[in-house]
Amino acid sequence: MNVITLLAAYFISANLIGFALMGIDKRRARKRAFRIPEATLFLIALIGGSIGSIIGMYTFRHKTRHWYFVYGMPFILFVQIALVVLLLKAPFQISIL
Repeated sequence: MNVITLLAAYFISANLIGFALMGIDKRRARKRAFRIPEATLFLIALIGGSIGSIIGMYTFRHKTRHWYFVYGMPFILFVQIALVVLLLKAPFQISIL
């Protein structure tokens, strides 16, 4: 497997986990069961699951009343996109042996 395939698999799984965690937490909220900590939801977004978390947030209508989710999740995505663009436009190339 090459690096691109591994990175794609990582980001796909991180986004699926972010999406699923939003749905699971919404179901637990309805049942008044033990909840997933908000820090965990943000951590998943920070490590690459921001798109899945945002889609899950609006699909399940979960955490959409909290300003720090409504603005925080898109901000995380914006920063991640900016970092990727900066890495792609960097004057040097990263070589992996």
